[in-house]
Amino acid sequence: MYQLEIDPGQLSLAQLRRVARESVQLSLAKSAYPAIEASAHTVAQVITEGRTVYGINTGFGLLANTRIEKHDLENLQRAIVLSHAAGTGNFMSEATVRLLMVLKINSLARGFSGVRPQVIEALMQLVNAGVYPAIPEKGSVGASGDLAPLAHMSVVLLGEGEVFIKGERKSAHEGLKAAGLEPITLAPKEGLALLNGTQASTAFALLGLFASEDLFAGALVTGAITLEAAKGSRRPFDDRIHNARGQQAQRDVAAIYRDLLGETSQIGDSHQFCEKVQDPYSLRCQPQVMGACLQQMRFAAEVLLAEANGVSDNPLVFTDEENPDNSDIISGGNFHAEPVAMVADNLALALAEIGSLSERRMALLIDSNLSGLPPFLVENGGVNSGFMIAQVTSAALASENKSMAHPACVDSLPTSANQEDHVSMATFAGRRLRDMADNTCGILAVELLAACQGLDFRAPLKSTEKLEAAKAKLRARVPFYDKDRYFAPDIEEAKQLLSSGAYLESIDPALLPSSH
Repeated sequence: MYQLEIDPGQLSLAQLRRVARESVQLSLAKSAYPAIEASAHTVAQVITEGRTVYGINTGFGLLANTRIEKHDLENLQRAIVLSHAAGTGNFMSEATVRLLMVLKINSLARGFSGVRPQVIEALMQLVNAGVYPAIPEKGSVGASGDLAPLAHMSVVLLGEGEVFIKGERKSAHEGLKAAGLEPITLAPKEGLALLNGTQASTAFALLGLFASEDLFAGALVTGAITLEAAKGSRRPFDDRIHNARGQQAQRDVAAIYRDLLGETSQIGDSHQFCEKVQDPYSLRCQPQVMGACLQQMRFAAEVLLAEANGVSDNPLVFTDEENPDNSDIISGGNFHAEPVAMVADNLALALAEIGSLSERRMALLIDSNLSGLPPFLVENGGVNSGFMIAQVTSAALASENKSMAHPACVDSLPTSANQEDHVSMATFAGRRLRDMADNTCGILAVELLAACQGLDFRAPLKSTEKLEAAKAKLRARVPFYDKDRYFAPDIEEAKQLLSSGAYLESIDPALLPSSH
């Protein structure tokens, strides 16, 4: 069980990656409590003094000008949670909900949201007990925050809605009991603070980033094996070429290829003096294309890390502990998830291109005129079709990714009677990365099978030690394809290998953002 003490605003990508991959026990740094308590006190003062402040004693959205009387404030917070729990579709995965809740706890604990410590502690108790609110995936446009998903998270605290415990769907009351909790009554501002924010969008986008990293590592290894199987040249990976251009991510990727391929191998030595002048771009331009993908991943990581540690609800409470009279509550727009939407769109481009390049390399391998290998990578062709239709599957997945790579952030649709007249669509932008990653994983799986098949056809000649070790990982799961057999299970085995991050250890981990 991963033990994580949250120091508000200081989460790392490496910590978030672990939260996404395994159960976690949360605690909150003691140093966080003074700011949380001061923020809640500032909200209480507004009620005591009879001031009118948005989100505390007014309606919400277009109803912001409606003053709510003191005796209705408790009902106001409960009502907003219940009414906003209007999501639909499949429920989020356990990993998504866990990550979303950790992000929400981290944000609320910064002390700008006006919630009491017991609200944050209740969320932590749910996570620690493995009680995950049942949150539908669809229903948020990524401004004003991820209202519907976060309402489905929050409604459980009230004893409403449903949860999952060890994969079983149960009532919120059962979930609260399992976590040692009773339903809570929300104080002024707390309902809105729970609902406002970009945590659902950010959780989806972070999961997309982490999947992209695993697939990126697998693509580098697979591409290097393909180069060897196709008897490609090592010359395009020469550091002088990449230093001359000066793109750092490209230089970093080229260095990984040089490490995987070494200076030469038995296979490399066998075609030193061949007549071929240049390789196709899918082999020769791997550092350029994969470097560009890495650059997008690094940029996305920078933005998502800031968002994960930021405060994105509204209004925000700024407490002056030395002079409480100078404390202020300001309504703004941090809930607008445009930064998340844009980098999720960039990750979509990277995933689509990783897959597109892989599909072209695989197509090269089955073409005997280009690869010098048996047609469709199988003996006794004609009787055996080999990898013929596996390549068709890759093409289908690559084409689907092209459609899904269309930017989501440009597709704003006004909501809330035009009060929220520009939205980010960040939630869909992040959520679609899961499907794109699965497609890319399928494409890479087919190439990995084909590349290792091609390498086997080069026997008794060997590749480098690192690439032979990478091939051995696949061969431990999938044997050589000597004649036609049921193909789909081989693809699934290769997908599991790639998505497990098994090839991360084949590259320098510092290359990837979430290693830090």
